Amino acid sequence: MKFLLAFVIGGLICLIGQLVMDMTRASVTPAHVLVGYVTGGAILSALGLYQPLVNLAGAGATIPLSGFGHSLAQGAIKAVQTRGLLGAFAGGIEAAAVGVVAAVVFGYAAAVLFNPKD
Repeated sequence: MKFLLAFVIGGLICLIGQLVMDMTRASVTPAHVLVGYVTGGAILSALGLYQPLVNLAGAGATIPLSGFGHSLAQGAIKAVQTRGLLGAFAGGIEAAAVGVVAAVVFGYAAAVLFNPKD
């Protein structure tokens, strides 16, 4: 049942982004959706509303971009509690470092291994 919930919730998150892009045509780009999801995930996390979704859907809520925002916000919140205000600047990146490194490494590997078509 956990896998089904992860699939449905993650799929709904992706569906919303796709519908926003399709219904607004050229005015909302994938970059807008990316920034909106990361920011939305961070805001919902700071308000305590994203963690229940993570508890319900697991990877269906943590893998999409909103989960990255949630991870950034939780890292910043925990760092502020332990290190004070300066922790807000480093805590988010420390919490999301694995995702950032994976994006850089896999992006580089894709650029080296594949040739783009015109």
